[in-house]
Amino acid sequence: MTLVFGAHGLLFGTWVSRIPAFQDDLSLGEAELGLALLGATLGGFLALPLSGWIVSRSGSRAMVSGGLAAFALLLVLLPLSPTLPALALALFAFGAAGGALDIAMNAQGLALERGYGRPILSSFHAAWSFGGLAGAGLGALAAALDVEPLAHFAALALLLGPAALATSRWLVHEEDGRSAERPRLRRPPRRLLSLGLLAFCGLFAEGVAADWSAVYLAGPLDSGAATAALGFAAFSVSMACFRLTGDPLTVRWGPVALLRWGGALAGGALGLALLIGHPAAALVAFACMGAGLAAIVPIVFRAAGSLPGIPAGVGIAALTTVGYSAFLIGPPAIGFTAEAVGLPLALGLVVALLGLLTVLAPTVQQPRRVV
Repeated sequence: MTLVFGAHGLLFGTWVSRIPAFQDDLSLGEAELGLALLGATLGGFLALPLSGWIVSRSGSRAMVSGGLAAFALLLVLLPLSPTLPALALALFAFGAAGGALDIAMNAQGLALERGYGRPILSSFHAAWSFGGLAGAGLGALAAALDVEPLAHFAALALLLGPAALATSRWLVHEEDGRSAERPRLRRPPRRLLSLGLLAFCGLFAEGVAADWSAVYLAGPLDSGAATAALGFAAFSVSMACFRLTGDPLTVRWGPVALLRWGGALAGGALGLALLIGHPAAALVAFACMGAGLAAIVPIVFRAAGSLPGIPAGVGIAALTTVGYSAFLIGPPAIGFTAEAVGLPLALGLVVALLGLLTVLAPTVQQPRRVV
């Protein structure tokens, strides 16, 4: 499963790193590019409920191997899109495959974790983060060498596509993945709603760090372009590294304490940096945010996939839907607020949400059978 998570991150990072090439090839303006990118988000968003239902009925094994193969092959479809509508449609399919794989591999990761009898999910998410960094690095190298996206993407698909189909032999059957009772529409339990709010707070902050870190450094702090680019790099590398420590820290401190300390570190560092108003303080703050937020997704997914009476796939799908919502709402919310009161004050909203995260941390307390 480590390789599956890493491959998912690799494919995502590969696509993101080559977006400028697509914008140049199709002569897309900022608004047109935004519409195309919306296709991937909508595809993933709409695939989540169906994917959760399928995993709850049939288990995650087939969807992990099939989803990874589809995700790799659909990557090749992107550079074959000659127009904006074609690219948006291809991205819709690409996003749907990525979203379905996201649900299945997290459900499979939880099944493996139960077999081990100790937390291992954070290490899988670390593999995703390092895969994303590798994809971005290889994409930058390919762009520097003037390798066309089609050749780049086809080589990756030829490598990962066949390998994905062979993964099922190493995957497990989730004993609790297929309920004897057919999944049906019902009111979500209160704890799932609380977990959703907690996830929204953390993922809102993560999305803002991705989209606004460079803008904050280059704009209000008047740093150079190179320094501005380091903001998200500091966040990403820190998150990837600290996800490697997430599992042992969960065992040592417990999920509630880890979330509280992580939220306090992320919110406190950002709040202090906003008061100081210096590029160096901001870089340290974004690195602290990556460290503090690193454990949130594994811990919350573990909690959602372990709720009594709810199949793991359904719980994870619900939390992933919240995540997509946070990524959709967060960046424009900061943008509109910044237009009214300035970006430093707008980023104070992130500090407030991270404070709320620390208050909601007890929601993730796990039943004994999970850890």
